[in-house]
Amino acid sequence: MHTENEWEARYQAGTTGWDRGQASPGLFYWLDQGMLVPPAQVLIPGCGNGYEVDELARRGFDVVALDIAPTPVNNLRQRLLHQGLKATVEQADLFYWQTDTPFDAVYEQTCLCAIDPTEREAYAEKLYQWLRPGGLLLAQFMQTGQEGGPPFHCALGEMETLFPPARWRWPDQAGPVVDMGEGRQERGYALVRR
Repeated sequence: MHTENEWEARYQAGTTGWDRGQASPGLFYWLDQGMLVPPAQVLIPGCGNGYEVDELARRGFDVVALDIAPTPVNNLRQRLLHQGLKATVEQADLFYWQTDTPFDAVYEQTCLCAIDPTEREAYAEKLYQWLRPGGLLLAQFMQTGQEGGPPFHCALGEMETLFPPARWRWPDQAGPVVDMGEGRQERGYALVRR
């Protein structure tokens, strides 16, 4: 389990290879497909510097973004302020964070692959709780093909077990595939909470 201090140390040292400095092509795919329509309420757990938050806020979405480390949270808040954009950005441990109102969508990009695989079931339960019935989990499952992490490999068979059909409707076909370099890819799937 990585703590606030460990993630903060990565941001302070600049060892944030997952940070591309702009919104993910995966987000634009979901937007272009009409999967997300404003003013939907969207949660982004483990948002990091949160370039997707800027893009969604600019388009009129009601966005809540969470990260455990203070540096990216402060970076994101300052950037939103500078651009005159509004979103709720909280420094929080996602395993303890709660909401009174379920979300229309959760954009899951680099959070699942960052947490220890032993914590995945607890995280999947949080995702289920955060979404309203019929809500979308826009997941980008990291494919590293390697042991260890972060990022940890998210084998698709394991993801189907983690997000079972009794609770989630899987799409007939996959969504975007985003090249992350170093032989890594994110494979996108839009799951519907039952």
